[in-house]
Formats: sequence, C-alpha cells, structure tokens
Amino acid sequence: MSDHGPTLADALREQIVLGAFAPGERLSEAALADRLAVSRNTLREAFRVLAQLGLVQHVPHRGVSVASPTTADVIDIYRARRLIEGGVLRAASPVHPAVADMRAALERAESALAAPDWAVVGTANMAFHAALVALADSPRLSRAHDQVAAELRLAFLAIDDPESLHRPFVARNRDVLEALIAEGPERAADELERYLVESERSVLGAYSRMGRV
Repeated sequence: MSDHGPTLADALREQIVLGAFAPGERLSEAALADRLAVSRNTLREAFRVLAQLGLVQHVPHRGVSVASPTTADVIDIYRARRLIEGGVLRAASPVHPAVADMRAALERAESALAAPDWAVVGTANMAFHAALVALADSPRLSRAHDQVAAELRLAFLAIDDPESLHRPFVARNRDVLEALIAEGPERAADELERYLVESERSVLGAYSRMGRV
C-alpha cells in the first residue's frame, strides 16, 4: 500500500463501513501498521482524517477505536439526510442519468433479499441513496452525504438485526424511485420523507432495546 495518508484513510474508511471492524472496537496502531505495511506516522495521519469524518475516536490512555454512534448522533444523521436527500429530490429530474444508477442499486438489493445477503443489501442501499444525491450534480453535496452515510452504516453495524433494518426499506426505495419517474420530484420527496421517518424510528427503537444511549 502506498505510504500516503489520504489513500490509507480511504482504504480504512471502506473497511470500517463494510464492517471489517466493529463499532467501538479498539484499533491497534502497532498491529495495523504492521499488517498494512505503513509507518505508524502515516497510520496516525489516517486516523486523524477518519476522526474528522466521525468514523474513529481517540480516547485518552486507550488509543483509537471505531466510533459507535449514540442516539443523539442517529437523530442528527437523519436530520442531515432529510435536508440533503429531500432537498436534492425536490429539485430532481426523472430523466437524469443517475436515475439509472438508482435503479441498478435497487435491483441489486432486491436480488440479495432472496439469499438473504444483508451485507449486499446494506451496501446496495447506500449506493441507491448516493445515486439519489448524485441527481444534484454537486460533488460537495455528494461528499457531505457520503460522510453521513458512513456514520449511519456504523449505527447499522451496531445493531444485531440487519433484517429489520434493511428488508422493509428495499420496497420503500422502489416507492421513491417509481414516484420520481411516474409522478415527479415532489411526490418522490414525500415518499422519501416517510421512508426516513420510519427508518429513523427503526434504528432508535433498536437502540432502545439494546439499552444504548
């Protein structure tokens, strides 16, 4: 791996989002530097980048660990999603090229439901919403949404019931897509708002059952 902080940070970010490290798991600087064949200084720089993204946290005298979103974090994540995704969708065109990416991601999720492969469903769900934000043709909005989505994935990974998190919302994604194509952006945005309210309640309900704060 190249000895370059941002590149290493990107690789670690992907591993964290895909669940290679559990929320709250301590990241051994020595073990990771050895495994990734990078200097510890490079790894520390990558950790700083990931901390700015909200994906890791430094605890004094304990080192670096994967972030574990709190209830307050979840509420704020969904607030940001409503503003970003809802705002994008209300101004979207149903003939934008990103609509095809939304459809492709949705079809991957629907295919994975049969297995079921919840990791694939979750990744496809992220891709669907990333494609939705791409309707705005704004790299800055997409970057902001990517950060929010990565933090949300950590909240999902902390919940040991992926089916309840993903199965109901694959159909809701289809509702959003079909509303955009058949009825226009305002109707699709209304569907999305209902989706996000239900999804937030599902995550917060799971947190409550787990006794998380």
